[in-house]
Amino acid sequence: MRKGTSKCTSLIALILICTQIICINANAKSKANSNLRVNARSAIALDKESHAVLFEQNAYEIVPMASTTKILTSLIAIEQGNLDKKVVISKKAAGIRGSTVGYKENEEITLRELVFGLMFKSGNDAAIAIAEELGGSVDGFAEIMNHYARGIGILDSHFESPHGLDSGKHYSSAYDLAILTAKGMDYDLFREVVGSKQISKEKYNFTRDYNNINKILWRIPGANGVKTGYTGQAGKCLVSSINKNGKDIIIVVLNCPDRWNVTEKIYNHVMEKVAFGNHTVKELV
Repeated sequence: MRKGTSKCTSLIALILICTQIICINANAKSKANSNLRVNARSAIALDKESHAVLFEQNAYEIVPMASTTKILTSLIAIEQGNLDKKVVISKKAAGIRGSTVGYKENEEITLRELVFGLMFKSGNDAAIAIAEELGGSVDGFAEIMNHYARGIGILDSHFESPHGLDSGKHYSSAYDLAILTAKGMDYDLFREVVGSKQISKEKYNFTRDYNNINKILWRIPGANGVKTGYTGQAGKCLVSSINKNGKDIIIVVLNCPDRWNVTEKIYNHVMEKVAFGNHTVKELV
């Protein structure tokens, strides 16, 4: 066989494979969306490894996302920070409004503990402390957040704070949050933080014990994360991950009044109804 013919054959094979993948993903989306509507402004279910969209409803709409912002804050801290370094809690961090861990001004907390406080208790005080440590200020950290987001292909989001309290230019989409979460789940520490129901202070020599406020960890067998959120503009939000036989399905619901039940409904729908070729997700996992 001529060399040129071999290259042509390989190119045709590659095109056929890509076409098949596109058709499979389109089939999955069509199957999912034709059978289900949920009470959420936007929602998505995503296969963590392939990024195949298994269900979506206004998933690319730009909306406020509340404390699901902290997924990005924690990921940057895990990737770029010295987790054993002690951070001094500033007056600004200790005085932030909304949900907090309860850190006091001048208290010294390791960056690792701040990440647990951030994600377990949705601590806005932990968010400010992380931002000041890694970015020098909230504004400096916001620059890091936006640069990082663009670097992993999150293009429809903009971040103004490490905590997600309502502000004019702080927004994302269900799709972007799902992609961000897929990235986070590549890290063992991230998985431990978002998937644990409690952590004792003895394990990492923390200053206090932590209990996770994310109810989804108790609601769905195999749930292994990730983050709740709520503000007046964003409504109730939830980013979840459910592991089935080693495979993670990421589910995001934004502005969803019944976020726990809706997440479970989407998961059950995906497992039973969404088809890849002649197989359902349930059969594949």
